[in-house]
Amino acid sequence: MPRNTNPFDDENINPTANAAVATTSASVPSRKSWIPAGLGGSGKHGATIDIPLEDPKKKERELLSWEQDLKRREQDIKRREDAMNRAGVTVEVRNWPEFYPIIHHDIANEIPIHAQKLQYTAFASWLGLIACLVWNFFAVLAESIHSEDIVIFLLAVIYAISGCPLSYILWYRPLYRAMRTDSVVTFGQFFVCYSIHVGFCVIAAIAPPIIFRGKTLTGILVAIEVLAGDMFTGVLYFIGFVFFTLESLLSIWVLERVYMYFRGHR
Repeated sequence: MPRNTNPFDDENINPTANAAVATTSASVPSRKSWIPAGLGGSGKHGATIDIPLEDPKKKERELLSWEQDLKRREQDIKRREDAMNRAGVTVEVRNWPEFYPIIHHDIANEIPIHAQKLQYTAFASWLGLIACLVWNFFAVLAESIHSEDIVIFLLAVIYAISGCPLSYILWYRPLYRAMRTDSVVTFGQFFVCYSIHVGFCVIAAIAPPIIFRGKTLTGILVAIEVLAGDMFTGVLYFIGFVFFTLESLLSIWVLERVYMYFRGHR
């Protein structure tokens, strides 16, 4: 006979079983995926990666704008250079001496061929003055040590420091520009300042005690006096006298030749 089912079986079911199972499943945390978000591990399968891309047309427009600005600047610089050339203004680049350029000097390219020899001679005159002042400095230094007179040494330093740049500014650079541009004004400045230079060289070669103090210049009169006290220092003074004498003769010749050149072009 068929087995009779118990009509009260449903009553034996624990009504809290399902709730306990639900509570247990809720208390256990879900496992997190090790795959980074955006690569399929965030739970949002099929997510795409947003990579910002620059607009190539925008980049091209920026490059074109930059190129146009560069061309505009080049044209502006060229217009300024042309205006300066028309006005007779030249850009002087320092190129002498080669090991440490401090002045602009290019006789071969900027001075007319027929005046280059005269300009080179004037340049030698300027270098000769520098040599005279430097030698005068060392000679007076030796005498100041021997005589313990610091004043003559300081004056010799002043002559050397001021004479070298002033001679370039006052008469050599005006002559260089006058030869290049044939300017009457710059020629006039050269003649005035170079005449003063010639007078200084003649006085320095003689060294009379009426203008310059004591033994600050290696002239013949001072050289004789120093030679009586110390032979070595006296020889230095005599060499300085020879330097100033040669510089005086060369300067007089340059002054005469430049004057003849000036008169020949007028």
